[in-house]
Amino acid sequence: MTASQGVRTHDDNRSDRLLELRDTLRQAPVEQVRLADLTVCFTPRAAGVDDGWALALAEVETRLPPILVHHPSMTVIDGQHRLRAARLKGREHIDACFFDGSQEDAAMLAVAVNVTQGRPLPQADRVAAAERIVLARPHWSDRAIAVVTGLSAKKVREIRLRADLPRCERRVGLDGRVRPLNTAQGRELAGRLLKADPTASLRTVARQAGISPATVADVRDRLLRGDDPVPPRRRGPAAAERGPRERDGDGRDGDERGGTEPRSPDELFMIFDALRRDPSLRLNEVGRSILRMLGACSLIARDRRRIITNLPPHCTGQMAELMSGYSDLWQMFAEELRDCEERESNAAGGAAAGPGRTW
Repeated sequence: MTASQGVRTHDDNRSDRLLELRDTLRQAPVEQVRLADLTVCFTPRAAGVDDGWALALAEVETRLPPILVHHPSMTVIDGQHRLRAARLKGREHIDACFFDGSQEDAAMLAVAVNVTQGRPLPQADRVAAAERIVLARPHWSDRAIAVVTGLSAKKVREIRLRADLPRCERRVGLDGRVRPLNTAQGRELAGRLLKADPTASLRTVARQAGISPATVADVRDRLLRGDDPVPPRRRGPAAAERGPRERDGDGRDGDERGGTEPRSPDELFMIFDALRRDPSLRLNEVGRSILRMLGACSLIARDRRRIITNLPPHCTGQMAELMSGYSDLWQMFAEELRDCEERESNAAGGAAAGPGRTW
């Protein structure tokens, strides 16, 4: 197989490109590769290969998925347990797909792939991977790194603060768009644009003001209430230095309660898409029930305008009460999940990268 047949990344500055690449590789050409030609240099797993898991794979009669190999170096990116299983069975060849990008991209791809398929990465390994990505791609937003590593944006914020990196004025979000950390000027411009043309679409104003459609929606709502488009605490030089409880991972301003602005439907869908690919959820009944529930939420997030338009008028009040009540329950659920994640993070102790992990 020539290098041109592999899948090549075109832009290493965007997390969405990495996620697209991960998904594209599922349809990449499969080649038979000699085991003797393969090497293992890096892995996101501190504990390395689990011999028990490799032995279990060796006993599987059906054909296992192809491994992923960094073509220039013939290094295994994903599939070390399958590689060990093939050796245990005395095989000389194994199915493989090739990636032709840089070794740094290959290391990050190893994390993204292991989060969504195969044997899930332990919490400590995901934290260690996020620590390395924060250093290698400081311009990626917290949410972007969170989706790649299978962590929450809150956890990535904590990791970023511990790293004490120089401040980036702008960050690349999960949707590949660049946004400023301090959106005060963009909010003011959006306010003027909305006053000049109240019928302008959120996306049109967002492009002109250099902020997200979700931020424009918040500006519009504040104007309708007669409030300043920029929350008071967001004005002045101190606004950009606020802590993680007051700002979210993409540098967007929080609302008047100190929380974060709504994620766009596309961002929410990408987070849901990462979850529904996770084998620890989709391969058991409880996990599948959770994914079905989240699928319904994803549908509402993406089609809410159409739902509102087609809802019988006499049902709107009851629906509003129901959604408001569920919103409170979801918020309680989110807080409980964050508490659970914090306990797990403390137990993991933010383990540093182990032997064999080179970035």
